[in-house]
Amino acid sequence: MTRAPANLLALRTLLLTHLDNAPGPDDLDPAEVGIVGDPAHRGGYHCGSDRVVTNDYSVVESPRDRAGLTLDAAALDVGQFEVRSGGRTHTMASFSVWCVAQCAANAADTRDIREIIYSPDGKTVKRWDRLDKRSTGDSSHRWHTHFSFFRDAIKAGRDQRPLFRRYLSSIGLLEDDDMTPEEHNWLATVHKNLTVLDGRNPIGQIYTRMAEGRDETGAPVTGNWNLQAMTKQLTALQATLNALAGKDFTDEAAIIEGVLAGLTPADIAAAIPPTIAKQVADELARRLVA
Repeated sequence: MTRAPANLLALRTLLLTHLDNAPGPDDLDPAEVGIVGDPAHRGGYHCGSDRVVTNDYSVVESPRDRAGLTLDAAALDVGQFEVRSGGRTHTMASFSVWCVAQCAANAADTRDIREIIYSPDGKTVKRWDRLDKRSTGDSSHRWHTHFSFFRDAIKAGRDQRPLFRRYLSSIGLLEDDDMTPEEHNWLATVHKNLTVLDGRNPIGQIYTRMAEGRDETGAPVTGNWNLQAMTKQLTALQATLNALAGKDFTDEAAIIEGVLAGLTPADIAAAIPPTIAKQVADELARRLVA
């Protein structure tokens, strides 16, 4: 018997949690969100292996579907709604157009979606098909939007909620962000490795060893750079700078000697004031006699 897989049931719950009883004239009701086709339904992504038909397009057109065929259905229908959020009205049509735009842009969290059959205006029925096989659908899609998922993604149990979380976040019904799964994984890795610096993870252990001057075995490290050695070096450098700051680096004797070396005897005599010329002459005579 065709069954509703856990990952599509989780997606259904997400949509109903935020769009059922949402503010607006017409919220999304549980009866409007379906996964398994009714008992008479044969063929297509709403059917599992017990209900597919010969040359069923939901099986034969993609190796992903052939490899993923199980009793699980691989489709979700979303009915009409009209809710108010963020000062705007959001409908099944605007929701569908948003999802198609994300698929057309090949956003990372859309790559398990094979097709979306929808109406952008309640009149014309369109189909976005990742395999470019079809471009329209029957008139029932004027009042519901159909999502088909590659069967291998359903078989693998891959989470199909990220795209729809982004939609709910974009209209203000979910406090979340619009990052892709790859971006979430990257952020989680960075957060794990950079915020725990107390020795509980490899980055923290390296930081702790550096601070304590130890190697990976816990033994003291000598002759290598570490935070303790750097602190000692900075302390010694500061002490040296403080000592130099209190010194007078002016060598008056050297300056006088340098100036006199560039003067002739006549220049030196002319520079001596008359009041002390005799004293200089007497001193020079005394030194010559000595």
